[in-house]
Amino acid sequence: MSGMDAFAPVEIADLVRTRGVAKANAAAMPAFVLGVLAGAFIAMGALFATVVGTGSAFGYGITRWLAGIAFSLGLILVVVAGAELFTGNNLMVMAVASRQVTVARLLRTWGIVYIGNLVGALSIVAMASLAGWWTLDDKAVGISAVTIAAGKTALPFGTIFWRGILANALVCLAVWLATGGRSLTDKVFAIVPPIAAFVACGFEHSVANMYFIPMGLWLKGKVAVTVDTGSLTIAGFLKNLAASTLGNIVGGAILVGIVYWFVYLRPSDE
Repeated sequence: MSGMDAFAPVEIADLVRTRGVAKANAAAMPAFVLGVLAGAFIAMGALFATVVGTGSAFGYGITRWLAGIAFSLGLILVVVAGAELFTGNNLMVMAVASRQVTVARLLRTWGIVYIGNLVGALSIVAMASLAGWWTLDDKAVGISAVTIAAGKTALPFGTIFWRGILANALVCLAVWLATGGRSLTDKVFAIVPPIAAFVACGFEHSVANMYFIPMGLWLKGKVAVTVDTGSLTIAGFLKNLAASTLGNIVGGAILVGIVYWFVYLRPSDE
């Protein structure tokens, strides 16, 4: 294969599995710090998306698509700059299925990265709040932030779960496609369409919600909104986080990771 060509799917599968082994064997502190970075990166993409979606005159679909393109900044930073994202790390199941990583080691890594993602996302909530980000456009950005958060916590558990499946199927496919790219340009262009799609379609991403909902909680009462914010509580946040996390695991680990392991890496029956 030419060095200019993208990696073939079977090569991507092997690369993802190999990286999964490396992630599982990483020391706890570097994994945690990289998890903090990933949470912060995703939150910065969410900040950008909120601004882009505020006051748009392009109509519902186009506005959500543009916000999705803006949100893709987060995963671009994770993949290109280097960070550990829980949802992308759901692909580590390929290494487990190949018996190169134990389930215990997988859960350890997921736990460390998940906590790091939460710390990183909350750090951006704090910094953006102190920076007065929410006051932009005469507080219209803050109104958008509360409206987004209230909409997420108002959803039933089952709806969040299924939207979580769809969200992380697209996120892991974005990681998969980026792994197939050889250049920085390849990786960026591979990431944007799936991420824009999941945001535009209103799917639920646990790490993004570690930013969106706490930001809405902090701003609740500080801006005047027309939507019902009764569900925007700590309990509502935890419900969303539990449902979206479970859905994300199914979408990323099973619908992408296990499916591609079965197709490309499963030992031959011969």
